[in-house]
Amino acid sequence: MFAHNKRLQYTVRVSEPNPGLANLMLEQFGGPQGELAAAMRYFTQAVSEDDPGRKDMLFDIATEELSHLEIIGHIVAMLNKGAKGELAEAADSAAEMYRKINGPGNDSHLTQILYGAGTPLINSAGVPWTAAYIDTIGEPSADLRSNIAAEARAKIVYERLIACTDDAGVKEALGFLMTREIAHQKSFEKALYSINPNFPPGKLPGDPRFANTYFNMSQGQGEMRGSWNQGENWDYVSDREQQMAVDGGSGEAEVKLPARDIDLLKTMAQRTMSDPAADPPTGAELGMKNK
Repeated sequence: MFAHNKRLQYTVRVSEPNPGLANLMLEQFGGPQGELAAAMRYFTQAVSEDDPGRKDMLFDIATEELSHLEIIGHIVAMLNKGAKGELAEAADSAAEMYRKINGPGNDSHLTQILYGAGTPLINSAGVPWTAAYIDTIGEPSADLRSNIAAEARAKIVYERLIACTDDAGVKEALGFLMTREIAHQKSFEKALYSINPNFPPGKLPGDPRFANTYFNMSQGQGEMRGSWNQGENWDYVSDREQQMAVDGGSGEAEVKLPARDIDLLKTMAQRTMSDPAADPPTGAELGMKNK
């Protein structure tokens, strides 16, 4: 059960309208790294979580993400306030209105014309929000790693948005939201390492023949060695022959078929066989001769 409090988690102070900036802010409203995606990711994980500690954490963070969605929504709405009235009341001439929504540094024509300078659940390019942004797979050790990465990506988007504005109030609010991504990363990482063992993800162990093998398949200038592919924990394989049929088999795709299927396949192969000696004229060649 949710109960809404009309006071925001962080005060939004916008110094002046800026529809172009509002359009950029939609990235964290309805974008893949945005607050709605985060809230839905953690909420759906919480609903199916059996561990009481993780369930409580996920519900807490999911609910906070909804409060962050509200903050971003208000920033977008405040940045669009002037444009919303001007557009609704046709306060300017057609030429002036067009200039404002397509002028230098302002790419807000889509959100102003289609959504009336509102707060649609789209990203900054106008792509509608989709549940495809949610990558939950139902395995805590995998989902927590994905959550950590999602919070990291969101932090980077906030950094980029902060760099796009000189509005002190907006920068302050975005800085708060960015900082909360760091806090959530810490919670998810603590939760991940409270599962022991947590690697590899899931229940089944890897095949020991391949679990510690590094295949050097991109060879040439720029070869690098480091902890990711050398040391006592790695078997480094750069020989091309050793990279093929590593299971000791033929390296071919095989299937055992009933005799009837084999006969049918042979009949089909014979019927569709190409004649390497044939050289029939094609429409393209005939067309070229007519030029």
